Amino acid sequence: MTKPPSPHTPGRRSAPVAAQPSSVPTRHRVNLALQGGGSHGAFTWGVLDRLLEDGRLEVEGISGTSAGAMNGALLAQGLLTGGPQAARELLERLWRRVAKSHALGPFSQPWLSPFGSGPNLDNNPIYAGLDMMVRMMSPYQFNPMGLNPLHDVLEGLVDFSLLRQATDVRLFVSATNVNQGQLRVFAGQELSVECLLASACLPMLFQAVKIDGEHYWDGGYMGNPVIDPLVKHCQSADVMIVQVTPIHRPELPRAPSAIIDRINEISFNSTFYRELRSIELVNRLLADGRIGPESGLRPIHLHMVESEAGMAELGVSSKLNGDWGFLCELRDMGRSAADSWLASHSDRLGHGSSFETGPFFV
Repeated sequence: MTKPPSPHTPGRRSAPVAAQPSSVPTRHRVNLALQGGGSHGAFTWGVLDRLLEDGRLEVEGISGTSAGAMNGALLAQGLLTGGPQAARELLERLWRRVAKSHALGPFSQPWLSPFGSGPNLDNNPIYAGLDMMVRMMSPYQFNPMGLNPLHDVLEGLVDFSLLRQATDVRLFVSATNVNQGQLRVFAGQELSVECLLASACLPMLFQAVKIDGEHYWDGGYMGNPVIDPLVKHCQSADVMIVQVTPIHRPELPRAPSAIIDRINEISFNSTFYRELRSIELVNRLLADGRIGPESGLRPIHLHMVESEAGMAELGVSSKLNGDWGFLCELRDMGRSAADSWLASHSDRLGHGSSFETGPFFV
């Protein structure tokens, strides 16, 4: 019986080896626009945690307001010093510090438990007392020393000398100039703990933050967040927005506090959505050939990670709830939202927008 030839017999060509699929994911360079929202910023923490875990996105620029600016600062620092895993660890440290600070305050779980559970504080007498106090007294009266717990949260955690010099990942922080009524975007050598505190300065709770002789309030009044620096100073055409503040509310606010809260939500989203609609208008004009490259304008691809239904269930009062369990729930909601976005829309990166704001008038 003739023995079959060995595959290694001289003169016989071996069968070609099938190419193995690459395990390295395609990476996309993006810019991030991170909204503020107090404790609700833990939702953004979850979104960023999932995106960093996924590994397909390379961050070029970050524009943040309030809690979004704090998330952005730790994200940038982590990426610059140790990559995605270091960024994930720093973000968790930030929110653990927030929870630790909250545990020492009047809204900690031992104080709240006698009045029922749940993230919203609307029916809590301690919250009702604070709400009444801030309508009768300013922080210059009930907090004459200008104490701000966020200063302790950030102290020793953020390396501003690193962020000031960084060019690989650029951070932009928005605040509102009180006297001028104008937006200011801090970047580069201007970055400091004061600009983060200014970006998160709610005027009914904290004294205005003074920087270079000017006073600043929360950046959300002028842009929550601001897209313009990402367009002007970054090369990537993809801007991914992490939205925290709901656009829609299912019920009409009727109580005085609910009306005021809804006014604040609308005002914090209004300038942001006007900027998005301006970008969409330019995109349409470029696509139609009505303006050309000589204008210096370019298409910007807009993407949004959000959980409108989940966030709309939370009252504005829950933005002051820093309980660790609640923060982890928000983190998990953010991770789930990011996971859904990656599954449904990641193929649009580099090709076009994955969402539209809708008509200008309805």
